[in-house]
Amino acid sequence: MEGIQHVVRQFDGLKLHIIPTAKYKTNTLMLRLKAPLTEDTVTYRALLPYVLQSGTSKLPSAKAIRQHLEGLYGASLAVDVNKKGESHIISIYMDVANEIYLQDSSPLLEQTIATLADVLLHPVLEGEAFQAAIVESEKRALQQRIESTFDDKMRYANQRMLEEMCKNEPYHLNPNGRKEDIAAITPQTLYSYYQKAIAEDEIDLYVVGDIKEDIGPLIQKYFSLAPREGSRQTSQEPSAVDVKEVIEKQDVNQGKLHMGYRAHITYGDSDYYALQVFNGLYGGFSHSKLFINVREKNSLAYYAGSRYESHKGLLLIMSGIEDKNYEKAVTIIKEQMTAMQKGEFTEEELTQTKAVIKNQILEAIDTARGLVEILYHDVIAHFERPMTEWLTEIDKVTKEEVVAVANKMEIDTIYFLRGLEGA
Repeated sequence: MEGIQHVVRQFDGLKLHIIPTAKYKTNTLMLRLKAPLTEDTVTYRALLPYVLQSGTSKLPSAKAIRQHLEGLYGASLAVDVNKKGESHIISIYMDVANEIYLQDSSPLLEQTIATLADVLLHPVLEGEAFQAAIVESEKRALQQRIESTFDDKMRYANQRMLEEMCKNEPYHLNPNGRKEDIAAITPQTLYSYYQKAIAEDEIDLYVVGDIKEDIGPLIQKYFSLAPREGSRQTSQEPSAVDVKEVIEKQDVNQGKLHMGYRAHITYGDSDYYALQVFNGLYGGFSHSKLFINVREKNSLAYYAGSRYESHKGLLLIMSGIEDKNYEKAVTIIKEQMTAMQKGEFTEEELTQTKAVIKNQILEAIDTARGLVEILYHDVIAHFERPMTEWLTEIDKVTKEEVVAVANKMEIDTIYFLRGLEGA
């Protein structure tokens, strides 16, 4: 952790993050565009990166892009969309061999930066619109991505629980957009939204690798972006209400019990590290209370665990159970929270949990993408947590701090997807 450098430079409308390291034989470039998660834009943003990666003005088809990447020693290009708190993030990734390890002197890094800039800033157009064939193809693919959630019942139950829990908050939105909005999107309206995103999104470019040269001039050469206002989003959190219980019936073999707590703790709070340790003890790992008591001791669940969303302040519990065990499983899950609130865990369990968390952090920063994921938390939260403090701060967490976190937890929603039999 001590050896990680993170150099940040602002270039008009783009912030450049350079993480120099000799650990990898490749250079990784990750471009991230952040904007508020809203109903009006969520489907446009979900579609946009897939259209952008399908053709540029110089490489006007997916085939032309693939051939160009092969010429860059098999460089890769990928896109993604997700949400972090109430921000909607578009990501464009490129990996390329580091030229210092090659026999010829091709300026691979510059060519990759130029390609990434072309994907973002110079899409293939038909007049003042995206190419219709590309847009229609990617609309069909987006519809399939949204529909695939229904087939994966764990993902479906998680999405449904969030829709109920955060019904009047942007966080209820699926980052892949809304199926009912797809048909109305045209090449013209998507291009119009693209222009708005390029002008207003908070844009960060991460470059990770054994970089010897000053790449600032290359960024200025290829990325021409106007300055923009920095947006500081605050997550909406409703006042406490009665616990919502939602039971849905489908033709499923295994019930899905998902529960949501308001943690009232986010990434910028002083008890963020204690939240990590709390989650590890409660449901994050195979030695956690949920796994041991719901799955192992009582044989109620095929799986049982928890995770937290640190930019929204949610603790999310997932389990797969038989329908007949619903009431008992809910009771035991709540009992484990009560046990955490009373401090019913040992110093040995606390030490073990810290060790597993630290190992997870070390594994994450061992990959370029994992390293960027951790660093990007600072951008989302507009709050800096130096990488050097992560391991030491986890070690410092006390039992009393974990108990204090547990006592902030407030149950909000219980969602159960059950089978039709006996309904």
